[in-house]
Amino acid sequence: MKRMNKRSKAALSLMIGLALVLTACSGANDAKSDSTVTITHYTIDSPDRTFVEKLIPDFEKKHPNIKVKVTKAPYEQFDSKLQSSIAAKNAPDVTSHWGYGGFMEYYNKGILADLTEIMKSDNFKASDYSIPEDVMNIYKVDGKTYGIPLNSYVTVMLYNKDLFDKAGLAYPPTNYEDKSWTFEKMVDYAAKMTVDSKDLSKAQYGVDFGWGERDQRPQYFNGNVYSEDTWTNGGKPTAVNLTKPEVVQAYKTIYGLIWDKKVSPTPAFSKSVSGQFGDPFLSGKIGMSVVGSWSLASAKDFSFKVGVAAVPQGPNKKVRSVLYVDPLFVLKDSKHPKEAYEWIKYLISTEVQEKSIELSGGNPPVNQKAAEKYYSNFEGIDPKQIKEVYEGAFKYGFESYNHLISGYSQINELFINELASVENGEKKVEEVLPGIQDKLSKLIQRTNKQ
Repeated sequence: MKRMNKRSKAALSLMIGLALVLTACSGANDAKSDSTVTITHYTIDSPDRTFVEKLIPDFEKKHPNIKVKVTKAPYEQFDSKLQSSIAAKNAPDVTSHWGYGGFMEYYNKGILADLTEIMKSDNFKASDYSIPEDVMNIYKVDGKTYGIPLNSYVTVMLYNKDLFDKAGLAYPPTNYEDKSWTFEKMVDYAAKMTVDSKDLSKAQYGVDFGWGERDQRPQYFNGNVYSEDTWTNGGKPTAVNLTKPEVVQAYKTIYGLIWDKKVSPTPAFSKSVSGQFGDPFLSGKIGMSVVGSWSLASAKDFSFKVGVAAVPQGPNKKVRSVLYVDPLFVLKDSKHPKEAYEWIKYLISTEVQEKSIELSGGNPPVNQKAAEKYYSNFEGIDPKQIKEVYEGAFKYGFESYNHLISGYSQINELFINELASVENGEKKVEEVLPGIQDKLSKLIQRTNKQ
């Protein structure tokens, strides 16, 4: 074998060195490429949700190793498309219970990631994002966290100042501690603003009492449709109370506003005046509307002066508001849970929550520092009044059943179908509740076994 001279050895050493450098550079580039991940944010296809797309460039600038992709579906298809994507092993990374189903339904199906360790290693504190601890606790099960709150809606009363002025009535209070503002007084006010007429174009009603979902409304009247263990049993009731006297009376009072006292709009009236906004209150023919605070976002569309007030005190002195807290979840099948968590932290930061109010058209932030800007977001309504109503609603609030009860999408459909005849005035409450009791009990038994 021929020996190499010094010059040949030097040339060979140089070639080997260059090869090693190029290999190292290539490896570095590959590593950089591999470190950039894409997470998917799944949401409803509506402007108040898809606005997050406008936040992505800023987030990606601050997190160059994370790309965010937004996928969307119509409200009616939200749950079915989510289940399909999970079944196809193509689950999104981040989403919320923006469809018919809720937190406990998702939890019991085992599709949510436990964020406890990720948050612990990051030293996450709710107070750093001005999130009330009791709101944070909604999404904990056995001390483990499965969701981080993003938005917090409550029940409010909106009222038509023009109709109040015409009837010579004092405006209702915003202070929840004002014990003079009762359900009975609200009904009395409603009667003075009602014009009952078979001619829908001439009809006018005093109150549209849209408090909570159909199965939650009895709670306002001290009636509990589900057994108390529902709230400590993973959202799985062991009994249904639809035929108990207090629950029957609650439904009689609710639908009695329409068909007995005739101070609330019939379904036919509501449908005829709802128009493109889907809210009969916007027609200017309803004096008071007890509704979720998302209706505040339509304030700019009102053709009359509007006010906000406390929900009146009813038989249940502890619960006067329904809370609709929307969290963000990381799904269990996410390949990038830490990056998804970073996206969630970004969305709940004070700066981004403030920015999101305007971009979304008025979504209420869970971040209480950002909430100060939210209270000032509605032209013609005193920010102090909105704040007082919100604070009272939180104090006397109970989380929405659709977030807390497992299998709620099926339960909700059952109540809508079975109560339709009562809402349309075709049957009495007493006639339909036993049938719903039987069907609901069987449905819950099946759901609880899953």
